[in-house]
Amino acid sequence: MSLPYRWDLLLRYRLIEIVSYWEGRLTTQHLRNAFGIGRQQASKDINEYIRNVGPGNLKYDNHIKGYIPTDKFKPVVTKGIADEYLHILSRSEDIAHTTQGLDIGFANTHILQPPCRAVDPVILRGLVQAAREQRRIDIGYISVNNPETDGRIIVPHTLVCTPMRWHVRAYCEKNGAYRDFVLSRFRDAPEIMEVSEHGLEKDTAWNTEIELCIGPDPRLEKAQQKVIAHDYNMTRNKLTIKCKAALLQYVLQSYRLDKMETKPEAQQVVIANRKKIEKWLA
Repeated sequence: MSLPYRWDLLLRYRLIEIVSYWEGRLTTQHLRNAFGIGRQQASKDINEYIRNVGPGNLKYDNHIKGYIPTDKFKPVVTKGIADEYLHILSRSEDIAHTTQGLDIGFANTHILQPPCRAVDPVILRGLVQAAREQRRIDIGYISVNNPETDGRIIVPHTLVCTPMRWHVRAYCEKNGAYRDFVLSRFRDAPEIMEVSEHGLEKDTAWNTEIELCIGPDPRLEKAQQKVIAHDYNMTRNKLTIKCKAALLQYVLQSYRLDKMETKPEAQQVVIANRKKIEKWLA
């Protein structure tokens, strides 16, 4: 259902709802720090939320000089799931990490940040332009197996963020196939050339959606399997994850399914439908 709110207002209303619901109190400071607005505007947004968005959801508490959720609180612009709150915590930590001195106001939180990879702005801008215009680009590339700069002509189509680093999905003329290239491993100034026929629409693995089914390691005791099933919100000891076939390897890595541990307590989850996705495991 579409909501009749401007995008900027919707973001504020969502923050109001998430903070008040999960932290049990909301002050104007949350909105002021998050959106760089004044106290008067923050108060106006909260009152507007109370009147027109979530009537009966919040009430003012003189003791904390802020707002608390009522017993009748019901999410309107959010789903009321934990991931919404945890996502905001992660984003606010990321902003504070890159913008010195900015504190959005969430206490008792610490997020481990992945290392910042060295990506040349000139190279990244070239890749973005080539992807937008479906052009060939001549650029140097290195790898662990080949640490010497190797000239490549590729046709990039999508930047991909994995838990630890950024890649670009591109057609590689040297290999005659679509491959993933780590952004931090490109070298030299890129040369953007003519338009190519090898665009996103011809990347079969990218355009193929598959379902990865995982379950608790059967080597675990039943009680242990129950713990794992609850951790991953499984239904009947199964969790189905939809993903692009081209990104399967990264999904496997994120669930530590790219290798088999000797001890089931370390492995925890296994692939439950290996035969159905075997074609893409290589």
